[in-house]
Amino acid sequence: MRVILAGGTGLIGRALAANLVADGHEVILLSRSPGRVTGLPAGARAEEWDGRTAAGWGPLADGAQAVVNLAGENLGAARWTTERKRRIRESRLNAGQAVVQAVQAAGRAPRVAIQSSAVGYYGPQGDQELAEEAPPGSDFLAQLCVEWEASTAPVEALGVRRAVVRSGVVLSARDGALPRMLLPFKLFAGGPLGNGRQWLSWIHIADEVAAIRFLIETEEASGPFNLTAPHPLTNAEFGRAVGRVLGRPAWLPAPALALRLALGEMATVVLDGQRAVPRRLLDLGFTFRFPEAEAALRDLLL
Repeated sequence: MRVILAGGTGLIGRALAANLVADGHEVILLSRSPGRVTGLPAGARAEEWDGRTAAGWGPLADGAQAVVNLAGENLGAARWTTERKRRIRESRLNAGQAVVQAVQAAGRAPRVAIQSSAVGYYGPQGDQELAEEAPPGSDFLAQLCVEWEASTAPVEALGVRRAVVRSGVVLSARDGALPRMLLPFKLFAGGPLGNGRQWLSWIHIADEVAAIRFLIETEEASGPFNLTAPHPLTNAEFGRAVGRVLGRPAWLPAPALALRLALGEMATVVLDGQRAVPRRLLDLGFTFRFPEAEAALRDLLL
C-alpha cells in the first residue's frame, strides 16, 4: 500500500516510515526541503510541498491507502509569544487544508486519513480520568487541538474514513521529550516538576507506531483515539521510575514559579498534565507492548 506522511520527517513520522517500509509498503514523506532530508529508510522517499496546499504532491494521494497528517510547528521550540502562537496554529490548519485539497482532487480517494492531535485537547483537568468522550479544555493548547482536529474533517464527506490520534508524550531514546527529561537525572539533579502531582500521559514510540498502523488497517476505526499507555503516572511517579532505571536520585524538585518564568505560557505543557486513557483503542482490541512506564524506560535506556 502507499502511505503519504505529511510532517513525516519528525520523530513519529520517521519511526512510522521505517515500520511501513519494513513490511514492503510504499512511503512518501512530504517536506519543504526534500533534498535536505537524510537518513530515510530504504524504500521511503521525500517529496516537496509548501505546507499549505496540495500543489506538486496532490496526485500521489490518488489511490493511496492512507494519508497521515503529522504536520505542525514544534510546540516546544520557543516561548509562546503572540506571533509564535499564530505560526503554530497556521502551520497546523494549513497542513490540514492541503490534505483536504489532495483528497478532493483524487480520482480514487485514500481509504483513510489519520489526523494528529494531542492529549492537550482536554486542557488541565486535575485527577480526572479522560477517555475520548471528555470535552475539550479552554486554554490555548486545547483550542489549538480542537481546530487542528477539525482541519481535515471535510474528507469524511468525501467518503474517507478518518481517525484522530490524541498522542501523549512519546518516549524515544533518540529524540523528543525523553532525552531532555533525562538530563537532570544524569546530573544527579532529577526530581518532580512543580509539585509533581500533575499527570503524565505517555506512550512508547513502538506503541505509538503500532497504534497508528492499527488505525490505518482497522476498518471500523474512526473518530478520536487517545494514543497513551493504559497506565499514566503523576510527574513525581514518572521521575521515580526514571531514577530507578538509571540508578539516580529523583528528589530534587524544579519549582513551578521558576518554570513559569522561564517558559511563560508554554509551562502548561509540563506543569498541567492530563490523565488520559486509551479506552477506544483497547475496546477495538489493540494490545500495548509497553503498558507500564518502568518497562518502557528499561527498553529504551538499557
